[in-house]
Amino acid sequence: MNKARIRELIATSLLGGVFLTVIFPSFANADAAFAPVPPDEKFVALVVKTMQNSALKHGELPEPLPAKPRRIYKIPITAYSSEVGQTDDTPFITASGTTVREGVVAANFLRIGTKVRIPELFGNKVFTVEDRMNPRYDYRMDIWMAETGDAWEFGIKHATIEVF
Repeated sequence: MNKARIRELIATSLLGGVFLTVIFPSFANADAAFAPVPPDEKFVALVVKTMQNSALKHGELPEPLPAKPRRIYKIPITAYSSEVGQTDDTPFITASGTTVREGVVAANFLRIGTKVRIPELFGNKVFTVEDRMNPRYDYRMDIWMAETGDAWEFGIKHATIEVF
């Protein structure tokens, strides 16, 4: 081989090495690609937040409400509990098929799933319409309560509801 050809091979290999290093920096230090990288604070915070979020049951995250209610009604509000005398023969199942729980209300004039607030009685607590009342009650709302005594004690109140 002559000297010109040797110089050409050296220059090509150097340029090839520089090219590979610029385009694929991991080739420059192949061992670094397999070395463990200590996690940074943002990564650790994200992992912790994900773990905390996965510990919550589905549907427990709060849903933001619009700034202003769509409608406002002044209606009579009563309470009910899970007794056959106050409901049908499936006292723990709502008309929408869910299980009764805190925050469930019954109303015939609102669609199932509608979010409402009753600021005069419950502040910013959000209720969800998931049940229906006897058809004779048009504009009335029934709040589910766990204890029958609490429902009787609640009685009937006239209050303003905010519909979202």
